[in-house]
This record gives sequence, structure tokens and C-alpha cells, in this order.
Amino acid sequence: MASDEPIIRVRGLVTRFGANTIHDGLDLDIKRGEIMALVGGSGSGKSVLLRTLIGLKKQEGGSIEIFGRDMAKLDEDERRAVQERWGVLFQNGALFSALTVAQNVRVPFSEHTRLSSKLVGDLIRLKIRMVGLPPEAGAKYASELSGGMIKRAALARALALDPEIVFLDEPTAGLDPISAAAFDQLIDDLQKSLNLTVVIVTHDLDTLAAITHRIAVLVDKHIIVGTLQELMQLDHPWIKSYFHGPRGRAAFVQGR
Repeated sequence: MASDEPIIRVRGLVTRFGANTIHDGLDLDIKRGEIMALVGGSGSGKSVLLRTLIGLKKQEGGSIEIFGRDMAKLDEDERRAVQERWGVLFQNGALFSALTVAQNVRVPFSEHTRLSSKLVGDLIRLKIRMVGLPPEAGAKYASELSGGMIKRAALARALALDPEIVFLDEPTAGLDPISAAAFDQLIDDLQKSLNLTVVIVTHDLDTLAAITHRIAVLVDKHIIVGTLQELMQLDHPWIKSYFHGPRGRAAFVQGR
């Protein structure tokens, strides 16, 4: 259950690539315990916003507070401590191809903890089981996995350190409808059981209908936030075409 407490607070965010302004004074609150989707047209800056939130893209102005800490004012050790409290599933999984699934999941433990090898091994097996993969998947390489299994393995790595926030970049892209629906259900189940805050960059209308609590739409270099029902009442041209087009109507018949 989401609370009114913002776990992520963005104010006046400005991002640019050279002379091209992507976000111009963007404000956004993400509540603790909610599933928030970031949507928008091609080039609207969905993935740029995610990369800025996790520190892979430098902001040109404004502030980003996560867990009440202004990320721009933290030293390296403080930033590292905050980063240990979130996990990231990058687009296409981004598994290390030369490592097995178990070795991929081990990476966060090796970088951020000093736990014993036995305990880490037990935790790796737990995380692999948690995302619905069979135990034998731990010994496989990415080239031996289906697209859905790659996403689940990457999610196991993102969950390695028991994060409070999980960032997902296009998690169902490239999956068939059955695999995508199963992955949506997995995210929903994990969010509820672990009380996660989930931030999803997506264009998948079925995901929006099935599991999101609120949706942030990036339009005109700014952002409009609301529930699915609230956004479907708006008169903005892009929002109307996105949510009321044929695919939107089909997806939202079963939406919550």
C-alpha cells in the first residue's frame, strides 16, 4: 500500500544533451510503496529521466531527493550508501554475457558487502527462486536463456541487496504477450510482498492497465501525473491519442 510520503522528490529538474533541452523544470513525487510508470512519446525523455534519477546522467538544474537526501550534495561514500538501497533492471536485462546467472546475481554482493561465500551462495539461490526461475538456471549463461528468463535473471540481480526501490527500464519489451503478462504479475506480487517502490519506464499499455498505481506522462518537456482514470479524462492531444487509441481501449478494458 502506497503512503503519501515521497520516497523520491524531484523539483525543477532540467536535463540537456548539448543545446537540446529534454526536461525543463520537471517536478515529480514518487510515493513510498507505489508502482509508478513513466510514459511518453519517442524522445520525450523517459529513459533519460530514469538514468538521471539513478545518477547515470547529470542534471543541469533542479534537485533530486531520494530517501530525503539531495543526491547532488552527497559525497562518494554517501551516494554509494544510498545506491545500495535501490536496484535497477536495465533494458534488455544487461546481463554480463561472460558470467552465469548466479555469477551475475553475485556481482552486487561482491561490490557492496563482505558476507561469507556460503551466505552469499544461499542468498543467490533465494533470489533466483524469488523471481520464478528454476534452480538449474543459476548455472546458465545469458545466451542459453529465453528473453523472459533473461529479464527474470536481471531482476534477481536487481533484488540482490533487498532494495527499497526498484527501477525498471522497459521490462516487458521484446517479450511475447504471455511472458509479458507473467512478468507484470511477478512485479505486482513482489511489490506487495516486499513493499517495494517500483518505477517503470514503459510503453506497454497492458502493464499500465494491470499493475500501475499512478502514471507520469512526459509531454512538452514537463510531466503530468495521475491515475489511469484521471489521465483518461484529460484533453491533451498526445494523452488522448495514447490512452484512447485502439490499443489503449483494448488494454484498459481489464485495467484497474
